[in-house]
Amino acid sequence: MEPKIIELDVREDLKNKIEPFQKIMEAVKECKKDDIFILHAPFKPTPLFTVLKAKGFSHDAVEIEKKHWKVTFTKIN
Repeated sequence: MEPKIIELDVREDLKNKIEPFQKIMEAVKECKKDDIFILHAPFKPTPLFTVLKAKGFSHDAVEIEKKHWKVTFTKIN
């Protein structure tokens, strides 16, 4: 079965002072093993790494440009 890919861009939410944590948690709760969650954020979301690691995700963060980070989370278990 193909892994599911979920992509979420929270840059606009944060720009408008809307906390995206709940939206992120909603997006990842359906993820099964090998599924991929791609997050676009205006900064490196370091605190999220610990939260999602506890939920079984690994991550790879890349700075695309100033104020644009792309973080790929992969469900490993």
